[in-house]
Amino acid sequence: MASNVKPVLGYTIFYVKDVAKSVDFYAKAFGYNVRRLDESHRWGELESGQTTIAFTPTHQHETDEQTGEVQVPNSDVHRTPMELCFIYSDVDAAFTRAVENGAVAVSQPEDKKDWGQRVGYVRDIDGMLVRMGSYVKSPKED
Repeated sequence: MASNVKPVLGYTIFYVKDVAKSVDFYAKAFGYNVRRLDESHRWGELESGQTTIAFTPTHQHETDEQTGEVQVPNSDVHRTPMELCFIYSDVDAAFTRAVENGAVAVSQPEDKKDWGQRVGYVRDIDGMLVRMGSYVKSPKED
């Protein structure tokens, strides 16, 4: 029996070294409100609209045993096969805020004419790449 119900994206989960530090960093650097940080600091959540950005330790016996260990890129020239993109109306101001709060600048914001978006990249405190972009403009908006 096929269902016509579409799933809802519930979480984007980051596996990090220190959950409390990552929650604090993302709240300050990217402007999110903290929804939850449990007392054990093994789970944290940020309010991000229709989905939740969540943080949990890189290594934990529950998931390592079931799905394998998290593999972190071993240098700044490597990145994961997934990219997180935060959308801002003022990418330049958001980029500056992120860097002032501990993000490492990778590339300054610039207009990407190929797809109609202003884009800059930073690395978070765990070395993960984060795209900071504007809404994509349709060709009719140019």
